[in-house]
Amino acid sequence: MRLNKLKKKRCIKQIYCLFFCVFLISTTALSQNKRPNIIFILTDDQRWDALGVAGNPIIQTPEMDALARTGTYFKNAFSTTPICAASRASILTGLYERTHGYTFQKPRLKQPYADIIYPKLLKESGYHVGFYGKLGVIIDSANQYFDQSDFYDRGGSPDRRGYFYKKIGRDTVHLTRYTGHQAQEFIRNAPADKPFCLSLSFSAPHGHDNSTDQYYWQDKSTDLYKNINIPEPLLGEDEYFNRLPKEVREGFNRVRWKWRFDAPEKYQQMVKGYYRMITEIDNEIGMIRQQLKSKGIDDNTIIILMGDNGYFLGDRQLADKWLMYDVSIRIPLIIYDPRVTKSSTVEEMVLNIDIAKTMMDMAGVSAPRNYQGNNLMPLLGNHHAHLNRTAILVEHLWDNPDIPSSEGVRTESGNIFVTD
Repeated sequence: MRLNKLKKKRCIKQIYCLFFCVFLISTTALSQNKRPNIIFILTDDQRWDALGVAGNPIIQTPEMDALARTGTYFKNAFSTTPICAASRASILTGLYERTHGYTFQKPRLKQPYADIIYPKLLKESGYHVGFYGKLGVIIDSANQYFDQSDFYDRGGSPDRRGYFYKKIGRDTVHLTRYTGHQAQEFIRNAPADKPFCLSLSFSAPHGHDNSTDQYYWQDKSTDLYKNINIPEPLLGEDEYFNRLPKEVREGFNRVRWKWRFDAPEKYQQMVKGYYRMITEIDNEIGMIRQQLKSKGIDDNTIIILMGDNGYFLGDRQLADKWLMYDVSIRIPLIIYDPRVTKSSTVEEMVLNIDIAKTMMDMAGVSAPRNYQGNNLMPLLGNHHAHLNRTAILVEHLWDNPDIPSSEGVRTESGNIFVTD
């Protein structure tokens, strides 16, 4: 009898242990599923005020504006290096250019820094990770960092084929449409048993530098802004150009101004093209959000929208970026987290190197100690939180004779102190 009772107790204990283990596994899986999905959207050369919510009365960006008005809009966001290669390396690694050392004409990103890029860390923590579009940084095997990926940028043809060479089915489509399509397919087929992190890097509205027309849009946008007169650029008079250093007056910023903005008719055509390309990205964001809603995951998907650097649109008779002026370093940044019930506008200075650390916090992952950015999550919907940044470092260290390198410190008041 005693032996039977002991066996019974052992059996009950084993059943209890088995039940507890199953409960623990189920709870862990549920917790994993509750971690938010993250969509990071990066635009190429979208300056900070090429947004309706930024006060631009012309450009049509209803989807971006909606994200800002229902999420957190950062009025003073900056790229630590105003050029795409270095900026994208900084976004991926959470480090300044002077630390990761990556820019144009460099070999692949050094492995210690590649090991801490946010896609790799999120993949290792259980996220399903995808990347579509312009990576802008040379890495080794993509399989180490992404579950799904497709890297591409503008093509080599010196005409509209620079933007029109990808196909959906039999149709050749604009790169913006192609990236949006890939995003929808990724969301539609993402596994249900784990959260995802999807990075979308649009090539637009970057000018196609080796072409005459520079900006290429889809036929649907041809009439957009057609009957609107674009105001003249800020500080476009000769006196502001003449004050610039000789290296800037004779460098690529001036050369590209001649490509795009050196005549009133050309200026009107180019800026409207630039705006059309941004509006087309906005259209894709609307379709992506609809896809999230259709799948029933919109209430657990964070959307981050950011530009990689600022952009001169004829200001000071210059084009492109690279310099330490606000129009060159200031970028759009919006974080929409549906779990945060309050919207807010943040006045503090925030940086592109803050994004990786912020994503780590969103995912519940410990950020590497050597990340140099700050976590922006406490600022979402909270008017009382502060980063206490009084100044930021901005740098452009690429050694190129046509683009003078520089570094500087920008203060809260907007003053920039530059050293050559």
